[in-house]
Formats: sequence, C-alpha cells, structure tokens
Amino acid sequence: MSETTIPDHLLRPHVRPFQTVPVPHKESGQMLAGLRNPSGISAALVGIHPQMLPLVTMFQGERTVEEIAAVTKAPLEVLTNLVSQLDEAGLMWGPTMERLERETMAKVSAAGAMPVGAAAAFGATQDEARATMQGLLSSADDPELGASVIGLVAPHLDRTRGGDNYAAAYKAFEGLAAPDRVVILGTNHFGLGDGVTMTRHGFDTPLGRVEPDQGVLAALDATFGDRLFKDEIDLVAEHSIQLHTVWVKHLFPSARVVAALLPDPNRAMIDDSGARVATREFVEGLRAAIASAAGTNYVVASADLSHVGVPFGDQAGVDEERAGQVEAHDRAMLSTFCDQAPDEFLAEMAENRNPTRWCSVGTMWAARAAMGCRAELLQYRASIDEQRTTLVSSAAVALLTS
Repeated sequence: MSETTIPDHLLRPHVRPFQTVPVPHKESGQMLAGLRNPSGISAALVGIHPQMLPLVTMFQGERTVEEIAAVTKAPLEVLTNLVSQLDEAGLMWGPTMERLERETMAKVSAAGAMPVGAAAAFGATQDEARATMQGLLSSADDPELGASVIGLVAPHLDRTRGGDNYAAAYKAFEGLAAPDRVVILGTNHFGLGDGVTMTRHGFDTPLGRVEPDQGVLAALDATFGDRLFKDEIDLVAEHSIQLHTVWVKHLFPSARVVAALLPDPNRAMIDDSGARVATREFVEGLRAAIASAAGTNYVVASADLSHVGVPFGDQAGVDEERAGQVEAHDRAMLSTFCDQAPDEFLAEMAENRNPTRWCSVGTMWAARAAMGCRAELLQYRASIDEQRTTLVSSAAVALLTS
C-alpha cells in the first residue's frame, strides 16, 4: 500500500487531542491502549499496542506517512491503516472530523438539548437519580450558615470520589426558595475552544430537561455575538456542566440554566485576535446580564482542585508526605479564596504557578466576581487511588451574600 492510497488530508496526518483508556484485546485479553475522541462526536475506540503510542504522537501534520515510516522503521501499511482508523474515529484533523462534528450538532439541534452524558452517573432513571441524590443529601450535615446562600463551589469528580462534596455543597441549597435561573460555570476539559464557550440549548438529565434561560442568553448574545458560541460542540461531552444540571433539576425543577465553560484567566489565550471571549470580559457581561434579568440568580462553580501523581506528569506517586503537602497547599488556597477578594485569589494562584494543577481556577474566580459574594468552606476531601499513583482533591464551598 502506498501513501497515495489514503485521502489527501491524511498524507501529512495530524492527530487531534485524544483520551487513552485501557481496553482488553478481544482474543488474547492483552491490555491495549484505547484511543477515543473525548468531544463526543464519535463513540469509536481505536485499540493499539501501548508501544505504538509514540508513533501516534508523531502525527503532527508536519511529516508525511512515508517520512514517519522511514524514521521509525514502521511498516508503511501499518501506518496507513492506523491513520485511516484514527480518521474514521474522528481523531484526525480534516473533513471526516468536520463531518462528524456537523452530524453531532445536527442531532443536538434536532433533540433541542445537550445529551444526558455524565449526569447519568447519578442514576439512569428518574427513580434511581432521585434516590441517589436524596441519599447523598440525607447523609450530609446541615451547614447552618448565617447568611443567604446564592451559590456553590462543588466538584465535578465522579460520584464515587466526589459524592461527599456534592452532598455537602448541595445541602446548602436544600430547602431554599427556587431561583429563576442557575448559572453553571464549568471547565473545558477536552474541547478545543480557546475562550468562553456557551450553548443556546438546554440539557437533558435523568430527571428531565433543564431549559436554558433565553433572556440572559439573548443579553449575552447582544454583547458578544457568535464569539460565545463558536465552540458550542465542546459542551456535548463536558461532564463539568452535566454533573450539575441533574442537581439543579432535582432541587429546583423549574429553574432555567445559563451554562458556560471558562478558561483560567491567568493563562493567556492562544488566539488573542478577539475572535473569542476571554474570561474577564465574559464575567463583566454576565454580571450585567443577570443584574438586568428579572428574578433571582444562583451560581454553581463546577470545580475540582489538585491533580497530582504519575498520570498528571509527576515523577512519583502520592505517599503520605506528598499528600500532606497537597492538603496544606489546598487549604491555604481555599483560605485565600474564601477570605480575600477574588482578584487576590487569582493573583496568588498566578504567583505560585498553580503547582498542583487546580483545574477550575477560572470558574471559582468568576463565580465570586460575577455575584459579588463571599465564600465559606464547608468541606474538603482528597481522593487517592489504592496504588497511590493519583490524588484528586475537591471542596464544597457556600457562596453567600456579602
């Protein structure tokens, strides 16, 4: 097979960002590296031997397949077959990926809402989801807060690791008068949008659909235009939003949502041409939009904290000493977040260069900056896997009227 037997866009293959998950070979049972598109445009999984991963990382759009074969001594037929499989799975830049994206958004538009996605983790049916969330809430302590709660910081960890903090956070919402809208601020984990990313659609959950607040969206559209919606597809598979829509539906069935994915404002945008909306710019527009909207507003900052260990690029695992260091850092930064002005929290995180990889600095800062509120820590948790290779921490924080 020659290089010319594959489509033009694969002659110099350029791989998209991908997720790697372990997958057993159907016949031998040997563990393969399963490559998949994290954006939700394809369910296909391409299984390869782990030793082939370095080959995949060489697909950067600079070398031809034949040049890569010559450098690596890999058989040309193997490489052409590999790039073709990756392309079919939506893992290569080019027309196949673009077609899959169009088809995905057409399905969303036809449905009228983003898919359930990760929200199903709390239960596949209404009864299961309600039982799960009510069980979590009943196990949480009453926070006994002395001021009006207008928002939360809550995790987007999986239910197993984050359940305690979901419960501790949403317990502060339990029994409150239903707001007209809830602003959910999430982190763009796998999408490619370089700025704030929003959708005009609602979100399906196991408890039914959460409708979008079209009034606030129209106000934001008038301020920013399509710049906010260029990368709407990033929300299709984004768990940091989905995991909170189901809680909103459970506690406030009639509330509408305004959902946005926010970058860390301490990181410069790759594209500074103004084609997309920066976090600080967005927060100013959001503050004005919700202030002019009738009714009451709550906010949820979907936030995990530290990501430490070998899977995140560290050279070693997480022993007791390292875990203690991470907790001390987390609590110090949470103290700054709760006790100081939002910009001081942002400045301190910039000064220390976020050494433990908090993934949601932008959502936490934006929630307080947009709402003009103060914060009170309710609970902190760090989850370490059995092999002590990975630590991920999260917190439950109540946002209170000043």
